[in-house]
Amino acid sequence: MAGRRDKYSQSLRGSKIAIAIVIGVVFGCVFAFLFPHGFFSSSSDPPTRNLSLTKSSLQVDSSSCDSTERINMFKSDIMKLSEKNAELKKQLRELNEKLQLASQGKGHAEEQVVALSEPRKAGPFGTVKGLRTNPTVLPDESVNPRLAKILEEIAVRKEVIVALANSNVKGMLEVWFTSIKKVGIPNYLVVALDDAMVEFCKSNDVPVYKRDPDKNVDLIGKVGGNHAVSGLKFRILREFLQLGYSVLLSDVDIVYLQNPFDHLHRDSDVESMTDGHDNMTAYGYNHVFDEPAMGWARYAHTMRIWVYNSGFFFIRPTMPSIELLDRVADRLSRENAWDQAVFNEELFFPSHPGYVGLHAAKRTLDFYLFMNSKVLFKTVRKDAALKKLKPVIVHLNYHPDKLSRMRAVVEFYVNGKQDALDQFPDGSE
Repeated sequence: MAGRRDKYSQSLRGSKIAIAIVIGVVFGCVFAFLFPHGFFSSSSDPPTRNLSLTKSSLQVDSSSCDSTERINMFKSDIMKLSEKNAELKKQLRELNEKLQLASQGKGHAEEQVVALSEPRKAGPFGTVKGLRTNPTVLPDESVNPRLAKILEEIAVRKEVIVALANSNVKGMLEVWFTSIKKVGIPNYLVVALDDAMVEFCKSNDVPVYKRDPDKNVDLIGKVGGNHAVSGLKFRILREFLQLGYSVLLSDVDIVYLQNPFDHLHRDSDVESMTDGHDNMTAYGYNHVFDEPAMGWARYAHTMRIWVYNSGFFFIRPTMPSIELLDRVADRLSRENAWDQAVFNEELFFPSHPGYVGLHAAKRTLDFYLFMNSKVLFKTVRKDAALKKLKPVIVHLNYHPDKLSRMRAVVEFYVNGKQDALDQFPDGSE
């Protein structure tokens, strides 16, 4: 029995050794195949990377379904967060618009904020107020980054006086910016139409901007008539509004005596000075047209108002304002028309068959504060009481001898020379 057990034990040990040898040979072949350059070769070798990733790859494969579900869940959460973020941005933009309206004051801010909110029922008789102030556009600095940087430095509360000028009006421009500096107005800018004007402004420490070349605009400047060239200001102003700035457009034949921004209402798309010379012509009146041949119906009532002056107006960055600029610029590029006439037609003409009118709010500025030269020379200088009033600006729009009259205005209102205006006739000779 003992002899048989010894033989069995020896046989078992021999089998284990054989199995171990076989396993060693198999593992040796596998490692030789997977690691031809040795087990401790550089980690940058592809086979080594494959082996190092074998276990993790198997784990990824085994849980690929779970990972795909997690990724889909993450994507869904990201989409929901993006939608929520967009909604919050929209709400923030609406709140900013309401805050801008609220900051304008003048007694109408509260009504405007309410009007921008959810629909509501009409209140009692005499309490209902319509929406007067359109919200401003979302600024787009990509329109003109260079201009945006300039305006960021000089504008005050995103408002700026802008004048277009070339080297032919240096004399008037000098009186213009000297009066502005005298009043202490910091937010003004000259848009130079030639290099000589750029140098003139820089030499006088006047903020200046010369636009980049634009084939469409430059073509009008080169081959267009006088009226087409005057329409360039409407094209150029568009960029200011797109950048989110309100502009007080100013001709250069204007003398500043007070800061005009202290006398604006900011409740309309456009606030303009008038060519009218009294309450009726400036603010409108009922004109009765008489046609005797009609007998009993011989009298027809009409509404009349003298035009706004397209050389001095305040325009807010709203959609109707930009549409106004586009309409005027487009017509002036195609028609032989006066820019002031087109400006007023687009502002005032109502919708009718074949024509859709502009839905823009407008305000006529006080003609004694924003004074044209007809008011000054025909009325004010002859009235002892009116002579004591100090206008905000005087626009020499009614007279061709502009420079001499501008200097006389400075002598009268700034230097106190009481007879400075006496040498000039009421009109032009």
